[in-house]
Amino acid sequence: MKAKHFLYLIAIGLFVVSCENSKTGSNKLPVLGTVEEAQYQFVNQDSAEVSPKTFENKIYVTDFFFTTCPTICPTMKQQMLRVYEEFENNENVMLLSHTIDPQHDTVGVLRTYAEGLGIASDKWMMVTGDKKEIFDIAAKYMVSALKDESQPGGLVHSGAFVLIDQNKKIRGYYDGTKEMETNELIDDMKVLLNE
Repeated sequence: MKAKHFLYLIAIGLFVVSCENSKTGSNKLPVLGTVEEAQYQFVNQDSAEVSPKTFENKIYVTDFFFTTCPTICPTMKQQMLRVYEEFENNENVMLLSHTIDPQHDTVGVLRTYAEGLGIASDKWMMVTGDKKEIFDIAAKYMVSALKDESQPGGLVHSGAFVLIDQNKKIRGYYDGTKEMETNELIDDMKVLLNE
């Protein structure tokens, strides 16, 4: 009986240690899905074409927003700006934000929005394109983006930041409205860069 109890305590201890080590770099981040088959062609705030080839051999963080969003988007963009500033000089990291309101969010609108954030387009791309294609790519990332007239702005989207590795594998989801989750994202990006 005591031996069984002792083994149980050892098992619990090993579980706790493995959980504590999961974010320290001693273990790899889990693979949660893949976007390697996703094909798209969007246009960024500088009128440059953006496709999967743009992110070849890079890790990147992606999200969905619209410039007139009256709810979570301003908070998300301030949190993403923190990620941008942390990795601004790292050539292996990029950011990708998709508008879900391409009718309003033209290249010019996205350029003005990006200028307001003070970001460089070769590091953080804000893209527009065909609405169906944007909604389809959101599904590939396993997040929501859709029209909903009952919501402020008439559109609804996930508040998630999605972390993608160099092999187009999804390695993490983070609530882009929360500072603590953005901190976790930044830490996980450092882990991923050292894999």
